[in-house]
Amino acid sequence: MPTYEFRCKACGSTFDVKRSMSEASAPAPCPNGHDDTVKLLSMVGLGGKANAPAGGGNGGGGCCGGGCCG
Repeated sequence: MPTYEFRCKACGSTFDVKRSMSEASAPAPCPNGHDDTVKLLSMVGLGGKANAPAGGGNGGGGCCGGGCCG
């Protein structure tokens, strides 16, 4: 089940909530009792060059990206 991070606008605390993807946009009350919260954008699992293997990952195929071939 995915974990979503929220921030409370009233007290500034951040907290995690585990819930199904279908409930991702539902409001989540702060553990301190406040209702004015906002879901934060998570960067975990987003692809891009930052997640590429060392050396760029643009080798010529094979199991190791071409670095050990010929």
